[in-house]
Amino acid sequence: MTFVSALACRRCGTRAGKTAVIGCAAGKDRTGIVAAMLLELLGGDREPIVADFVESNAVFPRMPLTRAQLDPVFELVDRSGGIETFLGEVMGLDADLGIAYAKSQMAAGAPLPLGGKVFISVSDMHKDEVAEVARQYTDLGFELIATGGTAAVLEKAGLQVQRIHKLQEGRPNAVDLLKNKEIQLVINTPSGAVPRADEVKIRTTAVYTGTPIMTTLSSARAAALGIAALKKSGYSVKPVQEYH
Repeated sequence: MTFVSALACRRCGTRAGKTAVIGCAAGKDRTGIVAAMLLELLGGDREPIVADFVESNAVFPRMPLTRAQLDPVFELVDRSGGIETFLGEVMGLDADLGIAYAKSQMAAGAPLPLGGKVFISVSDMHKDEVAEVARQYTDLGFELIATGGTAAVLEKAGLQVQRIHKLQEGRPNAVDLLKNKEIQLVINTPSGAVPRADEVKIRTTAVYTGTPIMTTLSSARAAALGIAALKKSGYSVKPVQEYH
């Protein structure tokens, strides 16, 4: 078997806890050898034709939940009501990392916007990197919205920012703007292992309103790449059978 450029092996879980391999490609390193063995076990008798990138994304419900509180960072904050709110994962396949990420967002029901306003609020540990990420979005034509601490960092870097109140400071705040569809994308990194109440409210409202939310700076960068690629050339699709 001829090795191709990269390893891309994904699995999907079932209610019974079983796992099925749904995509696999071999690479030139030791992980590629494992992938080649997997393909052989799966009955692959020809060189796989694969996308270079496979991006997965979580799927959450959008209806209000009365006995469970949803947070996309921690999947499910409260299981006491017996409602399972994390519905599973979807994936996007493409030779372009950004487009693969964009496809995974589409499949999750929160497609990436091509314009509008981005709300950014990051923890102190991410403030050194946030200006570079925010500039990617202003270069794509987006406007920035932020609360005090993050806004100060972005303004110091020479970026124009619309300042809004934190939830406990008054209104309008991020939840108000999300409900009014005045925010098209959220970048909100968690402050620690135990999320603050305002973080949970913002992320939960983003899920309910179908607003794409990035909870790491790496996913925010991938989203920016996806938006740039979509604006430049759009995307194409093909049957999954063509990938193996």
